[in-house]
Amino acid sequence: MQLSIDDFLKLRAQLPIVDVRSEGEYQQGHIPAALNIPILNNTERIAVGTDYKQKGQQEAIKTGFRLVGPRLIDIVSETEKIGKEILVHCWRGGMRSSNFCQFVGMARVKSHQLAGGYKAYRAKALESYKLPMQLTIISGCTGSGKSEILRALKNQGEQIIDLEQLASHKGSAFGGLMLPPQPTTEQFQNDLFEEIHKLDLSRRVWIEDESIAVGKIFLPEGLWRQMNSGPVIEIEVDKAVRIERLVQEYGAADKDMFLQAMIQITKKLGGQHFNAAREKLLQDDMAAVIAILLTYYDKAYTNGLIRKKQRVKTSVSWNGNDADAFAATLIQQAK
Repeated sequence: MQLSIDDFLKLRAQLPIVDVRSEGEYQQGHIPAALNIPILNNTERIAVGTDYKQKGQQEAIKTGFRLVGPRLIDIVSETEKIGKEILVHCWRGGMRSSNFCQFVGMARVKSHQLAGGYKAYRAKALESYKLPMQLTIISGCTGSGKSEILRALKNQGEQIIDLEQLASHKGSAFGGLMLPPQPTTEQFQNDLFEEIHKLDLSRRVWIEDESIAVGKIFLPEGLWRQMNSGPVIEIEVDKAVRIERLVQEYGAADKDMFLQAMIQITKKLGGQHFNAAREKLLQDDMAAVIAILLTYYDKAYTNGLIRKKQRVKTSVSWNGNDADAFAATLIQQAK
């Protein structure tokens, strides 16, 4: 039975998803929560593709059956462990998922094939970034605790999109320190779509002010355009408080890795400031290091704020304590 992408997305709350693409395709990007049971693994997929180009479709099909045959019992056994009714997809909803459904069907596993496959899911994801959203942008200098405030807003029942959590990066040159590796751009986009899909777009959505790139990941153009037109609430936090917060955040980072991150912004920071910061880093004076780095980051923020001056609706001061209470204040300001 074939399902439209909309029916597929509804049914997945009740049924497990099996992605029958190769492990390489799955690693590049997949539907969150989908389990990977490749009907053709990386090597086999290349072999079938080569035969298709050199010998034609019929020979490629025969090659595929010959390669899958010895693993068929393992494929069926692995599927049976997942459940007696499943959702299935390949890349385009074609031969791989169709054959998979036939194989597991002989073992009395009921399957529902996604029409259009993973490609249909990706199209749905790409459409989602253009959906009109009532974004409210949280802005503030580096170290203002914007991500902490964003999560506190969620605790208050507000809708949020946490781009830094999805991207596994905090945005600055130092944003990847002490965090897991970033996902692929494709996987980030899929995870972002899942967050958007859960939102009530008739209500306000809070999002942190970001540049178009969060680490190595570029934000989708549709979302980026909306972020650049939405109202901004500026968070004002004293520099001494920000330095203290950043020391707590990065103080445990590997010194060599921190230095490598500093080297990336040497030109922007200026040679004199870089040398001074490096010296303080070698002296384990992280507060002094952060204070020097903020000369660059605060200037960059101020320049950016000038460009969005007309969209700043209000500025709210915060002492850096009790994010939940401050979130409640922001909600009142937004009203």
